[in-house]
Amino acid sequence: MEAKASNESFKLENLFNVKGKVALVTGGGSGIGLMATQALAVNGAKVYISGRSSEKLDRVTELYRKNLPGQIIPITADITDKSSVDKLVKEVSSREKYLSILINNAGISSQKQNTELEDPEELRKELFENTLDVKEWDDVYRTNVTQLFMTTSAFLPLLQKGSEQEEGWSSTVINITSISGIIKVAQHHFAYNASKAASIHLTKMLAHEITSSGLRIRVNNIAPGVFPSEMTAGKSDEKQKSGIPKEKYEGKVPAARPGKDEDMANAVLFTTTNQYLTGQTVVVDGGYVLATGTV
Repeated sequence: MEAKASNESFKLENLFNVKGKVALVTGGGSGIGLMATQALAVNGAKVYISGRSSEKLDRVTELYRKNLPGQIIPITADITDKSSVDKLVKEVSSREKYLSILINNAGISSQKQNTELEDPEELRKELFENTLDVKEWDDVYRTNVTQLFMTTSAFLPLLQKGSEQEEGWSSTVINITSISGIIKVAQHHFAYNASKAASIHLTKMLAHEITSSGLRIRVNNIAPGVFPSEMTAGKSDEKQKSGIPKEKYEGKVPAARPGKDEDMANAVLFTTTNQYLTGQTVVVDGGYVLATGTV
């Protein structure tokens, strides 16, 4: 029988379909994590959000769960602690038979250093004596790099089961990294930028090793430029949202503005649903890397 021509698969609801998918977003209580949570839940996914502050998670759930096609469900967890990650896996496993989407978003920044000093003694004093804190470097790597490995590896069985739920669907891991791990400048915080470069490379290694093991799980990372979050703005408002003045970036970013929630939501849905995307870095930065230059 001759097949009929059809345009059905090109509809938006089919191209970016996350309806009925089960997701976990770490650090889902504010910033980019909340943007990702909304993008998924508004389009029909059941989204578990984790973080260390139960108050923040409960506030997000109360504010944004109403009239959703999907769901938002809070679970308190510390993804820098191996036993807490294991407990998180057991908690999700007790409620769900599989996991379709894992977004490793939680992260921290590091203190700033003055890198403009031209005198070598002054530069040494600033970088080595005044601001070098080995514990801070350890904490930044533990939160921005090590946890990506722990959380991804811990959820592999549930993610593989997610790939078995629907023909043509492979579960996805999305690591939220940063353009700070791509550009050649330190931006006055060496530890943070170095950790983000490591997290981008870790994404590639995980993608390669997981697929080489025969598992049908895609691993990618989104490298944002400047988006409003507690890290960039310093705080959240009563809706768990942050703001950045547009004029602050008019001369720094070709787009002449910081990123919007919708920009990140679009990137999350694309990276989540594109079944031909794996081991890649999706840069969403308004042209910041273009203007700054890569390593």
